[in-house]
Order: sequence, then structure tokens, then C-alpha cells
Amino acid sequence: MASASGRTSRTGSTTAPICSASGTYAIVDGSQALVYDTHISLPHARFIRRTLEEMGVTSIRVVLSHWHDDHIAGNEVFKDCEIIANRLTAAALERGRTNIEGGNPPIKPLVLPNRTFDDSLRLTLGAIAIELRQVEIHSHDGTALLMPDAGLLLAGDTLEDSVTYVSEPERLGEHLVDLERMAGWQFDRILPNHGSFPVIEAGGYDRSLIAATETYVRKLLACRQDPDLAKQDLQTFGAEILATTATEYFAPYEAVHRRNVEAVLAANNQ
Repeated sequence: MASASGRTSRTGSTTAPICSASGTYAIVDGSQALVYDTHISLPHARFIRRTLEEMGVTSIRVVLSHWHDDHIAGNEVFKDCEIIANRLTAAALERGRTNIEGGNPPIKPLVLPNRTFDDSLRLTLGAIAIELRQVEIHSHDGTALLMPDAGLLLAGDTLEDSVTYVSEPERLGEHLVDLERMAGWQFDRILPNHGSFPVIEAGGYDRSLIAATETYVRKLLACRQDPDLAKQDLQTFGAEILATTATEYFAPYEAVHRRNVEAVLAANNQ
């Protein structure tokens, strides 16, 4: 693992979380690296690239987990690299270019992916096998990254601790379908882009994070018929999942939970 505060190696290759409010990962084998998301700003992206180059990396590819600003803001730093995304991500970035480039802060110029795929894509990074799998969880255009030999899933925003952030409330039913599909994949550990750094640094979350996310989403949907449930704070609402080892209570996620409930109720009224 590597981070802004330190680095330890792992059997000749490295999977490196460089985390703040949103995280990003770099998979490294010798002089080659694959960066999973370019982070929240150009300075963050420059730090990632500089760190990799100081490790001896001379060839970088990028994979985008989805189109949201905090995952693509550093694309410009990697404009000379192959930037891979599924076609839905590429289309969402193209549609949103004006708003993204004119945002606060602006991400300008927005550098778009230069390689796209549908459904899945297999890659190799040195001796490391990588599978990109398109999923509709959190956003309609998610890309999860599976390292089958390592039993490791880089989940982007499809899974999150303490709870998922609902960005497309009208699609939660479809998100549940793909959460069930993800649960059928073969892996042991999960590295989300939003989560506890100590847990990530220790090797990641176990598979129970998927079931915890499913439970939370189903309860969110139940809020449409249960006004009392909709009034509960996160500690009460999420007591079932917080009592397990899947997730940890993080007080700032009270605001995320309240926003999630409001978004789900608003979508039901449209």
C-alpha cells in the first residue's frame, strides 16, 4: 500500500490508495501503472503522477470509475496517457462538459477518455490480470475493477462506508439488481473510493460490505411507505449494518443519510 503518509510494498506489485474525501488507487508492476480515478483536483493528480514516477513508473494508463467530478478532476494531468472508460461514462462526460468546465471549481479543460468499452474489458499490467466490469450502482455508468489473482475488487463509489451516497434515486431498483450480480463475483477484499483509511490500509473491506449496502438501499426504498423510518437518524436507521463488521459509524455521514432519504422521497413524488 502507498499513501500520502507512507508506503509499504506487496509481493512485487503495489495497489496504492491516495485518499482524502475521495480516494484513488494505483496498481503498479515494475515500470507500468494503472491509475483508477484521477482524484478531486489537478494538485492531487500531480501528486499521484509524481509519486508513481518517483517509484520508477514510465508508463501509465487510467481507468475512470464513473463520470462524477471528484473522480475525473485530474484527467488533464494524464492527458498524454490512455484514459479508459465505459461508453456510458464517456457519453455522460460529453453531455456534461459545459457544466463541468463551468463548475465551481471549474474542471477546464475537461479531458475525455480516449478508449471506451461496453460491459467488460480485460487488461494486463505486466504480470497482473485486470478485469473492468460495467455496473449500475450509485451511478448508471459505474466501472468496477477486479484483480482476480489477488481476490481484490476496486469498487469506486459502488460500495461505500458508512453508507452509499444516492446520486440517482430513481434507479435504486436497478442498483439492487447489480449489487446482487456483484455478490456473485469471485473476490475476497474490497477497496472503495470512500471509506475508512485504516481499514483500506489494512487490506480493505470484506464481502459483507455488499450485503450492508443492499440492506441500506432496501430500507431507503421502504421510507416511501414508512414516514417514521424516514425520520430516523443514521445510527438508528443503520443499526443493523453498523452492528456488523461491514461498516463503521462516521458522524459526518449523518448529513449524507439525510440527503439520501430526501432524494428518495422526492423521486417518489415526481
